Amino acid sequence: MSYPNFNIEKKIGGTVIGIDEVGRGPLAGPVVSCACIFFDYSIEQYQLSLFDDSKKLTRKKRCEAFHKVYQLKNDNKLQFALGFADVVEIDKFNILEAAKISMRRAVQKLHYEKANLIIDGRIDLQLPQYRSNGIIKGDQKSYSIAAASIIAKIHRDRYMRLLSLQHPCYDWDKNAGYGTKKHINQIYKKGITDHHRKSFEPIKSLIHI
Repeated sequence: MSYPNFNIEKKIGGTVIGIDEVGRGPLAGPVVSCACIFFDYSIEQYQLSLFDDSKKLTRKKRCEAFHKVYQLKNDNKLQFALGFADVVEIDKFNILEAAKISMRRAVQKLHYEKANLIIDGRIDLQLPQYRSNGIIKGDQKSYSIAAASIIAKIHRDRYMRLLSLQHPCYDWDKNAGYGTKKHINQIYKKGITDHHRKSFEPIKSLIHI
């Protein structure tokens, strides 16, 4: 089994920012991206043992990894920024373009005049001052991308739990807006909210009935 490392960052050289997004598949809520930069590639591996593709980690492990992120941030070992694209943008531009919008916003919040971007997946952000490097399964290969994946997942899940307080019947505190059986049943029973993606099925068909 392979684990993330800093090999990609070291090979590229210079300022390297890892980027990942969370929330392409849900029926509700925004897509959230994180841009993460490590300032120190000599961090002991044991300190980064929990850094991996966020989808592989349990909620408990993700929270432990997120706590470590803040320890490293406080020690000036890394920095990160978040970018959001809301449901209006998702429905207007499509989910892939909205994900790119959220990624660009995250990168720009770090305020680097130029940098090398390493992005999970075959994605080019087309930012003139940055060189995009799309990396398949990047969150399993790069600590920068893995950390971004975890940070984005934690923040999006928290946001969906807050929205769930306003709309408890959809179970967003547990399903994070994904199309679980209970969520879809409640859409048919209660209708949709402003936080639902109207370009996604089955919502799209329901609107046009």
